[in-house]
Amino acid sequence: MVQLVETGGDSVQAGGSLRLSCKASTYVYYMGWFRQVPGKDREGIASILVNGSTNYADSVKGRFTISRHSSDNIMYLQMNSLKPEDTAVYYCAAGRSGLWWLQLSEVNYWGQGTQVTVSL
Repeated sequence: MVQLVETGGDSVQAGGSLRLSCKASTYVYYMGWFRQVPGKDREGIASILVNGSTNYADSVKGRFTISRHSSDNIMYLQMNSLKPEDTAVYYCAAGRSGLWWLQLSEVNYWGQGTQVTVSL
């Protein structure tokens, strides 16, 4: 059983920055970030492998950066140039088999979520 805890969500103005953190109770090879707004499906936004390879959704590419420190079981999401459409609950996720393509079916463990609100 793996427990994931996200922190760092806040209310910011458009153009601002925020960094989210995710701490895992144990080491997990495949990790990533998802987000969800009311009435919409949960959306994969970034994934990372232990070798440093990263994959981003087009909606955040060039603005968000995913990273991890495997020795500490910690993953980060640096969010820059935030837009109102980035407003969502952000979830840390981990998979036993893979999360490179950010498929919901691959997620085995979810964090509790942290709210990010971007205002004009």
